[in-house]
Amino acid sequence: MAEPVEVITAPVLSGLAHGFLGRRGGVSTGETAGLNVGLGSGDAPALVARNRALARDAVLPGARLVTVYQVHSAQCVVAQDWDDAARPHADALVTNRPGVLLGILTADCAPVLFADTEAGVVSAAHAGWKGALGGVTDATIAAMESLGARRERIVAAVGPCIAQASYEVDQAFRDRFIGDDPANSAHFVAGKPGHYQFDLEGYVLARLRAAGIGRAQGAALDTYDAPAQFYSYRRSTHRGEASYGRQISLIGLG
Repeated sequence: MAEPVEVITAPVLSGLAHGFLGRRGGVSTGETAGLNVGLGSGDAPALVARNRALARDAVLPGARLVTVYQVHSAQCVVAQDWDDAARPHADALVTNRPGVLLGILTADCAPVLFADTEAGVVSAAHAGWKGALGGVTDATIAAMESLGARRERIVAAVGPCIAQASYEVDQAFRDRFIGDDPANSAHFVAGKPGHYQFDLEGYVLARLRAAGIGRAQGAALDTYDAPAQFYSYRRSTHRGEASYGRQISLIGLG
């Protein structure tokens, strides 16, 4: 019997169709075994399409799944009915349309799901270190407001991502963050000489709270350290694997 799709939900998004999905429950095999939804992963397109359908049906059956071509930017777009081949280059998307399921792909970066239930507006953002530092969450909040959301009502959940214990960075990396705001030193602890451990989830949560999102919570799940549950770019690189899968985080209005 096939393993069921695992859907991790966030208490702060209770009542909404949403979920942070890992690799459990898919049909891909080999290095990308499981629920690999990455169109650019090198996996067989038919398997990826099947995995995307399984992911959609686990969260909002029959919905229109919409994703973007992620480029580690701070760009947020309003979801439209584009084909996968015509996905805009962006790292967040927003909608107020029922029956649309927003998807963000990750493999160590932080997925962030947002909602203002009173306004009927939801959003999903891909926050890798570059997009997070560049302000992708701020752009997402602004895009939600353009559709009628109010930031004091918006709630947000940060999903599984690489944890501080697994995320070693060098001095130059830390300097970028300190140069942007000296308070960012709080998200680094010293590691081996000349290196630090970076708390991506903590940094994203701090950005959300600084932007006025009062209810923001993290999953506290490490993608790097859970190979049976999540894909991880960094883990695959350390193992010398030729390919790596992508997991998806989803939110929509039923």
